[in-house]
Amino acid sequence: YLAHIALHPARGKRRAIAPAVVSLRVVTSSESRKLNSAWRGKDKPTNVLSFPVGDEEMMIEEGAYQLGDLAICAQVVAREAKEQGKLSAAHWAHMMIHGVLHLLGYDHENARDAEVMESIEVNVLKKFGFPDPYVESL
Repeated sequence: YLAHIALHPARGKRRAIAPAVVSLRVVTSSESRKLNSAWRGKDKPTNVLSFPVGDEEMMIEEGAYQLGDLAICAQVVAREAKEQGKLSAAHWAHMMIHGVLHLLGYDHENARDAEVMESIEVNVLKKFGFPDPYVESL
């Protein structure tokens, strides 16, 4: 939701946006590796995997949108935060936002798309009081 707002500000007008629902599963390295292998052909654990729903399944009861499922690997996120000198909470927030952007159709397969996606991530993280995850920690 905040990613959508950051990308499409209301330009001074208040408008109702239906709430969005995301299912989150915190997984082990073993489960992450199995999912990553099955769905992406990469036999290693990863920080976040996104499984968007199809358009026909997106609307659910009471006007909320089901965006899809996220699988976040706690061990990978903890390791990355430590290696990158980031606060755990900041890296978790980044992975959640990154995953939701994938559910909304964003990717980082080329430089331009990566720049767009990273810009949205930085703006949303800033709204939550987290630093830019792409600035090197000292």
